[in-house]
Amino acid sequence: MKFPDEPDSLCTLSIIEPIVQEVFELDCKNKLEEDFLDNLEIEDKETKVFHVARISKKNFTVGQKVLLQHSKLKFFPGKLRSRWLGPHVITKIFANGAVEIQSLKTKNTFKVNDHQLKEYRKGFQTEPVEIMYLEDPIL
Repeated sequence: MKFPDEPDSLCTLSIIEPIVQEVFELDCKNKLEEDFLDNLEIEDKETKVFHVARISKKNFTVGQKVLLQHSKLKFFPGKLRSRWLGPHVITKIFANGAVEIQSLKTKNTFKVNDHQLKEYRKGFQTEPVEIMYLEDPIL
């Protein structure tokens, strides 16, 4: 192989310069790609922390009334059907997040995940309303 200082060499500066420039550009692209991936990873972690902080913890107790999410809900027939079944009573709470509930209607017990439950709130207590009949005024 001949060196660049020789006049008849194949490796002259005019040939080496574009190659060096191309290697430099590839190196810059790799650095930009690495920075992008690092920033993306940081953003993913921050987003996860943001969403996990906003997950509401449900604290259920034994004997509490809850509603069970209807997981086999058909979307088109009966659109106005409620997505919640119940009320059910909690009979046992497991450490892994499972809850054993008992139906008040059928007395059947079964295990469900606590994400499928929500607190049962009794309806409004209405007071008797006094009815006043309006009569036509006498002239």
